[in-house]
Amino acid sequence: MSENKICVTRKTTESEMKVTLDFSGLSADYRKKIKTPAPFLSHMIEHIAWRSGVNVIVEISLDEFNLQHVIYEDLGITFGKAAREYILRNKKNGATGYGDGIGIIDEAKASCAISFEERAYIDFDTTKITMPSMTEGVLSEDLTTFLEGFCQGAMCTLHIDAEKGINGHHIWEAIYRAFGIALGRAFYLDENRKNMSAGVAGSVEFIIE
Repeated sequence: MSENKICVTRKTTESEMKVTLDFSGLSADYRKKIKTPAPFLSHMIEHIAWRSGVNVIVEISLDEFNLQHVIYEDLGITFGKAAREYILRNKKNGATGYGDGIGIIDEAKASCAISFEERAYIDFDTTKITMPSMTEGVLSEDLTTFLEGFCQGAMCTLHIDAEKGINGHHIWEAIYRAFGIALGRAFYLDENRKNMSAGVAGSVEFIIE
Protein backbone atom coordinates (compact mmCIF):
# COMPACT_ATOMS: atom_id res chain seq x y z
CA MET A 1 0.00 0.00 0.00
CA SER A 2 1.73 3.14 -1.25
CA GLU A 3 1.82 6.32 0.80
CA ASN A 4 2.90 8.48 -2.14
CA LYS A 5 0.48 7.29 -4.80
CA ILE A 6 -3.21 6.95 -4.03
CA CYS A 7 -5.62 5.44 -6.55
CA VAL A 8 -9.38 5.42 -5.94
CA THR A 9 -12.03 4.05 -8.30
CA ARG A 10 -15.71 4.74 -7.65
CA LYS A 11 -18.26 2.68 -9.57
CA THR A 12 -22.02 3.20 -9.86
CA THR A 13 -24.57 2.25 -12.51
CA GLU A 14 -24.08 5.75 -13.94
CA SER A 15 -20.34 6.20 -13.91
CA GLU A 16 -16.89 4.89 -13.17
CA MET A 17 -14.48 7.48 -11.84
CA LYS A 18 -10.80 6.81 -11.28
CA VAL A 19 -8.60 9.38 -9.57
CA THR A 20 -4.91 8.85 -8.91
CA LEU A 21 -2.90 11.28 -6.79
CA ASP A 22 0.81 10.94 -7.51
CA PHE A 23 3.10 12.77 -5.09
CA SER A 24 6.37 12.03 -6.91
CA GLY A 25 6.65 15.57 -8.28
CA LEU A 26 4.58 17.34 -10.91
CA SER A 27 5.36 15.84 -14.32
CA ALA A 28 5.88 17.94 -17.44
CA ASP A 29 2.83 16.39 -19.09
CA TYR A 30 0.59 16.50 -16.02
CA ARG A 31 -2.32 18.19 -17.81
CA LYS A 32 -2.52 15.41 -20.40
CA LYS A 33 -3.41 12.98 -17.60
CA ILE A 34 -6.59 14.89 -16.71
CA LYS A 35 -9.15 13.22 -18.95
CA THR A 36 -12.66 14.48 -18.40
CA PRO A 37 -15.35 15.08 -21.05
CA ALA A 38 -15.66 18.69 -19.83
CA PRO A 39 -12.73 20.92 -20.94
CA PHE A 40 -13.35 23.65 -18.37
CA LEU A 41 -13.53 21.10 -15.55
CA SER A 42 -10.21 19.66 -16.77
CA HIS A 43 -8.83 23.21 -16.69
CA MET A 44 -9.98 23.67 -13.09
CA ILE A 45 -8.35 20.38 -12.05
CA GLU A 46 -5.21 21.54 -13.86
CA HIS A 47 -5.15 24.54 -11.51
CA ILE A 48 -5.52 22.24 -8.49
CA ALA A 49 -2.62 20.08 -9.67
CA TRP A 50 -0.38 23.05 -10.48
CA ARG A 51 -0.98 24.89 -7.21
CA SER A 52 -0.81 21.79 -4.99
CA GLY A 53 2.18 20.28 -6.81
CA VAL A 54 0.42 16.92 -7.09
CA ASN A 55 -0.20 14.93 -10.28
CA VAL A 56 -3.97 14.46 -10.52
CA ILE A 57 -4.72 11.65 -12.96
CA VAL A 58 -8.37 11.39 -13.95
CA GLU A 59 -10.17 8.73 -15.99
CA ILE A 60 -13.94 8.73 -16.50
CA SER A 61 -16.37 6.24 -18.02
CA LEU A 62 -20.09 7.01 -18.28
CA ASP A 63 -23.15 4.99 -19.18
CA GLU A 64 -25.31 6.01 -22.15
CA PHE A 65 -26.63 9.06 -20.30
CA ASN A 66 -23.89 11.70 -20.31
CA LEU A 67 -25.16 13.78 -17.41
CA GLN A 68 -23.08 16.79 -16.42
CA HIS A 69 -24.23 16.72 -12.79
CA VAL A 70 -23.09 13.11 -12.47
CA ILE A 71 -19.65 13.97 -13.86
CA TYR A 72 -19.05 16.83 -11.46
CA GLU A 73 -20.53 15.24 -8.34
CA ASP A 74 -19.10 11.75 -8.76
CA LEU A 75 -15.65 13.00 -9.71
CA GLY A 76 -15.62 15.40 -6.76
CA ILE A 77 -16.52 12.57 -4.37
CA THR A 78 -13.81 10.32 -5.82
CA PHE A 79 -11.17 13.05 -5.69
CA GLY A 80 -12.11 13.81 -2.09
CA LYS A 81 -11.88 10.14 -1.13
CA ALA A 82 -8.35 9.97 -2.60
CA ALA A 83 -7.30 13.11 -0.71
CA ARG A 84 -8.67 11.72 2.56
CA GLU A 85 -6.87 8.42 2.02
CA TYR A 86 -3.56 10.25 1.54
CA ILE A 87 -4.04 12.16 4.79
CA LEU A 88 -4.92 8.97 6.70
CA ARG A 89 -2.02 6.93 5.30
CA ASN A 90 0.47 9.70 5.97
CA LYS A 91 -0.61 10.73 9.45
CA LYS A 92 2.40 8.85 10.79
CA ASN A 93 4.61 10.84 8.41
CA GLY A 94 3.29 14.21 9.58
CA ALA A 95 0.56 14.96 7.03
CA THR A 96 -0.60 18.39 8.16
CA GLY A 97 -4.29 17.88 7.39
CA TYR A 98 -5.17 21.56 7.15
CA GLY A 99 -4.22 24.56 5.07
CA ASP A 100 -5.35 27.77 3.46
CA GLY A 101 -4.59 29.78 0.37
CA ILE A 102 -5.42 32.83 -1.69
CA GLY A 103 -5.90 32.64 -5.44
CA ILE A 104 -5.74 35.66 -7.73
CA ILE A 105 -5.80 36.37 -11.43
CA ASP A 106 -6.23 39.88 -12.79
CA GLU A 107 -9.33 41.37 -11.13
CA ALA A 108 -10.44 38.15 -9.41
CA LYS A 109 -9.52 37.01 -5.92
CA ALA A 110 -10.66 34.10 -3.75
CA SER A 111 -9.60 32.53 -0.48
CA CYS A 112 -9.91 28.96 0.73
CA ALA A 113 -9.34 27.08 3.99
CA ILE A 114 -9.55 23.32 4.47
CA SER A 115 -9.32 20.96 7.43
CA PHE A 116 -9.52 17.16 7.34
CA GLU A 117 -11.37 16.34 10.58
CA GLU A 118 -13.93 13.73 9.43
CA ARG A 119 -16.58 16.46 9.22
CA ALA A 120 -18.16 17.03 5.81
CA TYR A 121 -19.09 20.71 5.63
CA ILE A 122 -18.72 23.39 2.97
CA ASP A 123 -19.30 27.12 3.24
CA PHE A 124 -19.08 28.78 -0.16
CA ASP A 125 -19.59 32.55 0.07
CA THR A 126 -20.26 34.34 -3.22
CA THR A 127 -22.20 37.27 -1.77
CA LYS A 128 -19.43 39.80 -2.44
CA ILE A 129 -19.60 39.39 -6.24
CA THR A 130 -22.05 38.61 -9.01
CA MET A 131 -21.45 34.99 -9.96
CA PRO A 132 -22.11 34.11 -13.61
CA SER A 133 -24.72 31.41 -14.17
CA MET A 134 -22.46 29.81 -16.78
CA THR A 135 -18.77 30.00 -17.76
CA GLU A 136 -17.22 28.31 -20.80
CA GLY A 137 -20.43 26.33 -21.27
CA VAL A 138 -20.40 25.06 -17.67
CA LEU A 139 -23.02 25.89 -15.06
CA SER A 140 -21.65 27.50 -11.90
CA GLU A 141 -23.93 25.05 -10.12
CA ASP A 142 -21.87 22.14 -11.48
CA LEU A 143 -18.52 23.69 -10.57
CA THR A 144 -19.89 24.18 -7.06
CA THR A 145 -21.19 20.59 -7.03
CA PHE A 146 -17.65 19.31 -7.68
CA LEU A 147 -16.43 21.08 -4.54
CA GLU A 148 -19.41 19.82 -2.54
CA GLY A 149 -18.68 16.29 -3.74
CA PHE A 150 -15.05 16.69 -2.71
CA CYS A 151 -16.16 17.54 0.84
CA GLN A 152 -18.39 14.48 0.97
CA GLY A 153 -15.61 12.16 -0.17
CA ALA A 154 -12.89 13.79 1.91
CA MET A 155 -15.00 14.24 5.05
CA CYS A 156 -13.40 17.66 5.39
CA THR A 157 -14.44 21.18 6.29
CA LEU A 158 -14.03 23.60 3.38
CA HIS A 159 -14.54 27.36 3.42
CA ILE A 160 -14.32 29.32 0.18
CA ASP A 161 -14.83 33.05 -0.25
CA ALA A 162 -15.11 34.54 -3.73
CA GLU A 163 -13.95 38.04 -2.81
CA LYS A 164 -13.53 39.89 -6.10
CA GLY A 165 -14.15 39.30 -9.77
CA ILE A 166 -16.01 40.35 -12.89
CA ASN A 167 -14.95 37.86 -15.54
CA GLY A 168 -16.45 34.42 -14.94
CA HIS A 169 -13.40 32.55 -16.19
CA HIS A 170 -11.17 34.49 -13.83
CA ILE A 171 -13.52 34.08 -10.88
CA TRP A 172 -13.45 30.29 -11.15
CA GLU A 173 -9.71 30.22 -11.76
CA ALA A 174 -9.15 32.23 -8.58
CA ILE A 175 -11.41 29.86 -6.63
CA TYR A 176 -9.74 26.68 -7.85
CA ARG A 177 -6.25 28.16 -7.48
CA ALA A 178 -7.01 28.99 -3.84
CA PHE A 179 -8.38 25.48 -3.35
CA GLY A 180 -5.24 23.93 -4.86
CA ILE A 181 -2.95 25.96 -2.60
CA ALA A 182 -4.95 25.04 0.53
CA LEU A 183 -4.98 21.37 -0.47
CA GLY A 184 -1.22 21.35 -1.09
CA ARG A 185 -0.63 22.76 2.38
CA ALA A 186 -2.92 20.13 3.90
CA PHE A 187 -0.87 17.44 2.13
CA TYR A 188 2.44 18.84 3.39
CA LEU A 189 4.47 16.45 5.54
CA ASP A 190 5.73 18.19 8.67
CA GLU A 191 8.29 16.33 10.78
CA ASN A 192 6.91 18.02 13.88
CA ARG A 193 3.36 16.75 13.29
CA LYS A 194 3.93 13.00 13.04
CA ASN A 195 0.91 11.05 14.31
CA MET A 196 -0.99 14.27 14.94
CA SER A 197 -4.44 15.09 13.59
CA ALA A 198 -5.74 18.33 12.13
CA GLY A 199 -7.92 18.92 15.20
CA VAL A 200 -7.24 18.52 18.90
CA ALA A 201 -9.99 15.88 19.14
CA GLY A 202 -7.62 13.43 17.49
CA SER A 203 -8.74 10.48 15.37
CA VAL A 204 -12.45 9.80 15.14
CA GLU A 205 -13.60 6.38 16.26
CA PHE A 206 -17.11 4.93 16.14
CA ILE A 207 -18.05 1.86 18.16
CA ILE A 208 -21.03 0.04 16.63
CA GLU A 209 -22.63 -2.88 18.42
